[in-house]
Amino acid sequence: MIVAFSITPLGVGEDVGEFVADAVRVVRESGLPNHTDAMFTSVEGEWDEVMDVVKRAVAAVEARAPRVSLVLKADVRPGVTDGLSSKVETLERHLAG
Repeated sequence: MIVAFSITPLGVGEDVGEFVADAVRVVRESGLPNHTDAMFTSVEGEWDEVMDVVKRAVAAVEARAPRVSLVLKADVRPGVTDGLSSKVETLERHLAG
């Protein structure tokens, strides 16, 4: 499964990069395949391990922010691995052709 999620600390002002970095650090330290862009962090793995990473990332932000917003989108597709890179490779192949 691939989960794309965005964590936003609320009540801490406009500069939230430091808080978001706490969440992304949790994801990167998980060892699961992941990718972060300007809007979302995507992580790939089994249901329980991915949701555990999301929960810990929220907790990391929640430890310093009075309120946390979480947006989550999941692609639940049993048996598929390496979706983070293979989906993009397929798209790039179509764009090149």
